[in-house]
Amino acid sequence: MDRLFLDANVLFSAAYAPGNYFLKLWRLKEVRLLTSGYALEEARRNLGETDRLKRLDRLIKAVEIVPDRAVSEFPGLFSKLDLAEKDRPILAAAISARATRLLTGDKRHFGRWFGKRLGGVLVQTPAQYFQKKSGSPKGGRTP
Repeated sequence: MDRLFLDANVLFSAAYAPGNYFLKLWRLKEVRLLTSGYALEEARRNLGETDRLKRLDRLIKAVEIVPDRAVSEFPGLFSKLDLAEKDRPILAAAISARATRLLTGDKRHFGRWFGKRLGGVLVQTPAQYFQKKSGSPKGGRTP
C-alpha cells in the first residue's frame, strides 16, 4: 500500500476548484493519504476563501494528519540538503510518517529531487505518481 504524503500545494490545488485533477488522489484504492498540521495550515492560509476552505475540510476527513517533526531529528539529512527552511518540516513529517512518497507540485524547492529518495521517501509530482502507477510513458495519458 502506498503511503502518500501530500504537500500543502497539493491540498491547496485539490480544494481550489471542484472536479479538478488532484481529486483523483482521493479516489485511489489501496493508498493512504497523509499530511501534517504544518502542511494543512499552509494550505488553509493560502486558500483564504470560505468555499475553498469548506472543500478542504471535506477532503481532509480522508487524510491522516501525522505529527509535525522537528528538523533537528534528522541532522545528517538536513545538514547536507539544500532545501528551503519552510519546506524542511514537510519532508521531516513525511519521513517520520514512513510515507512511501511525498507528492508536491513545488518545482522551485523540490524539483531537483523529483524521482529521488530523500530519507527513504520518493519525491514526485502527482502527475509523476499517476504515470508510474498506470505504467504510461511520460506525457502519456493518466488515469
